Amino acid sequence: MKSLNSVDAAVVKANSAFHAAKQADRQTRAAWLKAVGAALAEHRDELVPLAMSESHLPEARLKGELTRTIFQLNLLATEAERGEFLDATIDHADPEWGMGPRPDLRRINVPMGVIGVFGASNFPFAFSVIGGDSAAALAGGNAVVHKIHSAHRELGWKTAEIVKSALSAAGAPDGLFETIEGREEGTELVKHPLVKAVGFTGSVGGGRALYDVAASRPNPIPFYGELGSLNPVVITERAWDERGSDILAGFAGSVTMGVGQFCTKPGLVFAPLAAEETVNAELPDLLAQQALGPGMLTEGIRDSFLSAFESVKSVDNVETVVGAGTQNPPSPGLLQIKAADVEAARQVLETEMFGPAAVIIYYASQAELLQVLELLEGQLTGTLQTVDGENPAEVISILTEKCGRLLRNGWPTGVTVSYAQNHGGPYPSSTIQSTSVGTAAVGRFLRPVAFQDFEQADLPVELQDGNPAKVYRRVDGEWTID
Repeated sequence: MKSLNSVDAAVVKANSAFHAAKQADRQTRAAWLKAVGAALAEHRDELVPLAMSESHLPEARLKGELTRTIFQLNLLATEAERGEFLDATIDHADPEWGMGPRPDLRRINVPMGVIGVFGASNFPFAFSVIGGDSAAALAGGNAVVHKIHSAHRELGWKTAEIVKSALSAAGAPDGLFETIEGREEGTELVKHPLVKAVGFTGSVGGGRALYDVAASRPNPIPFYGELGSLNPVVITERAWDERGSDILAGFAGSVTMGVGQFCTKPGLVFAPLAAEETVNAELPDLLAQQALGPGMLTEGIRDSFLSAFESVKSVDNVETVVGAGTQNPPSPGLLQIKAADVEAARQVLETEMFGPAAVIIYYASQAELLQVLELLEGQLTGTLQTVDGENPAEVISILTEKCGRLLRNGWPTGVTVSYAQNHGGPYPSSTIQSTSVGTAAVGRFLRPVAFQDFEQADLPVELQDGNPAKVYRRVDGEWTID
């Protein structure tokens, strides 16, 4: 393990590389990302078995996750080439402007500098060393110092070695991507004055502690933390009547996927009271039929899951339908409570059970459902199981307030990497409401700068007249590529 002094060395080196990389154009930065993606593909047969040995995740899952990681590197490389996240905006001088003469103003988003990134335990590729946060930061023109997760440290160091070698071979400045390890080192990374923002995926406790560190610095910085989410699912009465058994089957697959270790796992289900008898008769068997894989990510995560399950289980008026097993992987658990009892048992709505378990909340009326939904904290996702022609506008309105992504007649355990994706939500699902997945993720690591009355040669090329960079821009209020 590296010493605390190595944090300063890594950040200083990354900062120097950042300033060197500022001279590179967007196409060059895009080529760096593509080179990393190609290197990961080349080392696939080495990386996947190493990930299997450290994470208990199955081969097919890890192969798919590595493919996703390579895809998002290439997608963000294309975004860097297009340059639309720069939000280049030009207001030419206008002596007749409505509030008085307007100077020549030109605004563009610029990279922030060194970005600290914390790897996630549950996604050894897609949310770790060169996962979404690192890829987004590099695509925006930043440097990265990544804190390797202890749950898969050997994989982390090997992946970092491949990334650094690929960047070097592609001509990127030495130090553009650096790595550290250790809990104390992670705190020092957040405190370092040259670090300009942080990306984090992890627990509410750990993330909130680092968020407070970031906010208490002499120069506070953005801390983009993805923390906890229970991802509520609402089943309408009509949906239950028409396809209740199908909904239960879909839920059983989603809540146990990856041994329940997805940040989007459906942990709360709101079902009509009439569903209780069928749920108790069918769902335990459905859960028992699910293939869970070789185990949870670590023994510590298994222990935390069981502790959370017991905590919720002990809440007044919570009933156990199926108890979670204590082996690894633990057998799925299921708890239930009446909506009328939830307000006095708020822990049910606030405790994430990071594993294969959920709570069913039975509502007796639409008014009771809406009242309990209003008690929810911020969530990554909210799912509505409904039928065609139904208009659950009030439920949609509340879920829109509480959640970052809404699904209709699907399941949240699947987050595609795309242009319109949003993976984030109100606290505690995220510390700052933004997305950590998709092309919009780049915007977290940029800041706007306006140039007033500058000569053409002194402007960023994307703001110069004639649009030599050929980026999509807003010129005097109109979007254009000209």
